[in-house]
Amino acid sequence: MELAQVRLLVSDFSACYRFYGEVLGLKPQSGAANGPYEKFSPAAGSAGGALQDRAAMAEVLDELADAATGHRSLVVLRVDRLNAYCEEITLRGATVLHGPAVMTDRMRAAHLKDPEGNLVELQEWQLLRG
Repeated sequence: MELAQVRLLVSDFSACYRFYGEVLGLKPQSGAANGPYEKFSPAAGSAGGALQDRAAMAEVLDELADAATGHRSLVVLRVDRLNAYCEEITLRGATVLHGPAVMTDRMRAAHLKDPEGNLVELQEWQLLRG
């Protein structure tokens, strides 16, 4: 068994598409800006995630609410230069809610929300000095 991907179920697909593609700079696979599905990949690495229109999935499962309540996911993205990246995405419309700040002895992080309120953590790993 292997994990294929993690999807965020979103109500405003177009706003989330713009956020992950244009604001955070992830690469959309097909350019389906109006959904109901799009996979995003980082510039480096193989991990990626996807957006899925909540209403389209509700039709399939007939059990999902119109909107999620509370924090039910955390998208984690690793970046090389956290301060510079936070400055870049702020200029493109993101609002950093916390950080950049030290989280552990090896990691700094910043937190923001996408247009649906999903939490996004930006991580920068530090080299241990010995």
